Amino acid sequence: MAYNVQTPLKSAAKSLPELEQRVRDDLACLCYPPANWVVPTASEERVHDVVVIGGGMCGLVASFALIGAGIGNIRIFDRNQPGLEGPWLTYARMETLRSPKQLTGPAFGVASLTFRAWYVAQFGNDIWATLDKIPRPMWMEYLCWYRKVLDLPVENDVEIKMIQPEGELMRLMLAGDGAREKSVLARKVVMATGRDGMGHPSIPGFIDGLPQKYWAHSSHNIDFAALRGKRVVVVGVGASAVDNAAEALEAGAAEVRHLIRRKEMPCINKLMGIGSFGFTAAFPQLGDARRWQIMNYSLRTQTPAPRGSTLRVSRHPNAYFHFDAAVEKAQLDGDEIVIETSQGKAVRADFLILGTGFGVDPLARRELDGYADKILLWQDRFTPPAGQDNADLGKFPYLANDFTFLEREPGQAPWLANIHSFNSGAAASLGKVSGDIPGISEGAAWLAREIAAKLYTENFDQYWQRLLDYDTPELRGDEWTPSPLPADTETSARKQA
Repeated sequence: MAYNVQTPLKSAAKSLPELEQRVRDDLACLCYPPANWVVPTASEERVHDVVVIGGGMCGLVASFALIGAGIGNIRIFDRNQPGLEGPWLTYARMETLRSPKQLTGPAFGVASLTFRAWYVAQFGNDIWATLDKIPRPMWMEYLCWYRKVLDLPVENDVEIKMIQPEGELMRLMLAGDGAREKSVLARKVVMATGRDGMGHPSIPGFIDGLPQKYWAHSSHNIDFAALRGKRVVVVGVGASAVDNAAEALEAGAAEVRHLIRRKEMPCINKLMGIGSFGFTAAFPQLGDARRWQIMNYSLRTQTPAPRGSTLRVSRHPNAYFHFDAAVEKAQLDGDEIVIETSQGKAVRADFLILGTGFGVDPLARRELDGYADKILLWQDRFTPPAGQDNADLGKFPYLANDFTFLEREPGQAPWLANIHSFNSGAAASLGKVSGDIPGISEGAAWLAREIAAKLYTENFDQYWQRLLDYDTPELRGDEWTPSPLPADTETSARKQA
């Protein structure tokens, strides 16, 4: 029988406790977690095999994959309080996820770990069939359950201030109320730091000189209640811009105007049209020219805001979309913001929201202070053909196939091979397998396999000695009786004749 998104699960769990028992049974059948096979590192101070930075979706599934690969000596740190990991309850402001509800996301091939199983256990198959998209806060509830049922050891309120090389190891400097130590040592570091994890919010230059109280980036903590009765301008028309415009309108803003540099509304999510296991598997092997071609095209065409989010804005009569209206300058006139546009017309507002997304720029990551400039970038490795120039894409790190950074100049920073960029910064090199829901399990499996291979090869002599020393017999010697060969009957007969 073929199953699809609407097919009822006849054996679905009837409650969360029942589902949680099923998860435990499924993991037991999969022998999870296996024994830790990694040779301990001899040191006066404890050395962790892997430290994962980030306890959101990427960090959780990466840690699940690592533990499932028999790498049990890991730590997971997140700077936020429990339940606030990732963007879902902080700066994400959409009503529902964009991703279709049936995507398995971080389930890692375990059916009982899917969002669908979790949802049906609480609300039943009939309600699942009527669900359109996953409500954003509910996705966070699911991730909290995922963490709990897998017993993933996330340590909250711990911020990584800096990652420093120390011999063949990496020392992570810690801060925050949850930090039990000032620093820890690790062989490998996974930066599962999400959408802004290899850069920073994109703040355009026209904002220079405008006092902070008059503007905010969409990723900032915005007091929307304070915008009641105010004139608000939102720069951009991507998903974050549209969601923030909707929040301002619903909070009672007098008007919200989108200023959009594009002449037309982006309407097609191009990468969705080619998403497949084949695309995920092939992308890293396509060569620089083809990878650049795809990513440049995707960035230039822009992923549109979801239909529901856009309707959430446009249903308000005091919402306006102004196309071909790039912002050229923003300055104060008394308490008003005067925004000059490429049309030669100015717009006056009380508050400005930048829906300008995030930029990828390793130099902006303070964890990498002192050596970020030694990281190989795409602009160092590849010169695009005429007409395909893209300065933003050029700042993406050019990663090795195991998600690690490469050196701009060989020999200058060999420790970069110990830092895995499992975040949105990997997209140009390896595809969207370390940030978005559709490919996150494939990316985590890939990451765990590569880290396991490195840990093994780095200690090959010790594993070879394990092979030589292994002497546990499977046979005890009492399972057989030696027998002499029988006499050659034909030869005996000839002698007798």
